[in-house]
Amino acid sequence: MNGSGKIALVTGAGTGVGKAASLALLKDGWSVVLSGRRREPLDEVAGQAEPGRTLVVPSDVTLPDDVENLFRQVRETFGRLDLLFNNAGRGAPAVPIEDLPLETWRAVVDTNLTGMFLCTQHAFRIMKDQSPRGGRIINNGSISAHAPRPFSIAYTATKHAVTGLTKSTSLDGRAYDIACGQIDIGNADTAMGGRMKAGVPQADGSVRPEPVMDPEHVGSAVAYMASLPIEANVQFMTVMATKMPFVGRG
Repeated sequence: MNGSGKIALVTGAGTGVGKAASLALLKDGWSVVLSGRRREPLDEVAGQAEPGRTLVVPSDVTLPDDVENLFRQVRETFGRLDLLFNNAGRGAPAVPIEDLPLETWRAVVDTNLTGMFLCTQHAFRIMKDQSPRGGRIINNGSISAHAPRPFSIAYTATKHAVTGLTKSTSLDGRAYDIACGQIDIGNADTAMGGRMKAGVPQADGSVRPEPVMDPEHVGSAVAYMASLPIEANVQFMTVMATKMPFVGRG
């Protein structure tokens, strides 16, 4: 089943994984609502699609009014929503726990966790009431949903929490034919993940470069998850650079 006639919404769609996923979904026939804080990169992604296949809605997932406006435009433009890729996220500077400012902690939580929750709420409201009923939500977790890097408490805590959000959403969505899964990404070569090539702190205190992978592989994985019929769900998928230090002892 391809996405012909189906509507997807991707947050953080202008760059990196969000861009790769948006392009993969468009290739599979989906119409895609492109959301992100900056219009210019969203317009660039939309420019690679056929006219009428995208809707650009600049928005910040940390702002409830922005999220409400985003989903209102989805409903008014397309009348339904079949897929939400909760992708928008941010990190924080690598500093010791005792030096992390409270405002930085809150900013990461607001984006990575609360923003995802707000989008999930609005997606539920549309998906449970539309006909045909239901849809799919895919959350962007991380390898950090499984294991932390040094000096990453805010990012790691939120990504562990995303796993709980995914499980609760998956369970509560059963009654409404809403499936929810999570993709955990390791070292995609994006603005956020590409820094691994220059060297990052390791658990033994050293700093070493790590292998990365093309984010197009993540986009293809998201498109696969999205392609399944609603009676099937990828609950968790890990897509990672093969030689990154995650499995085993580094």
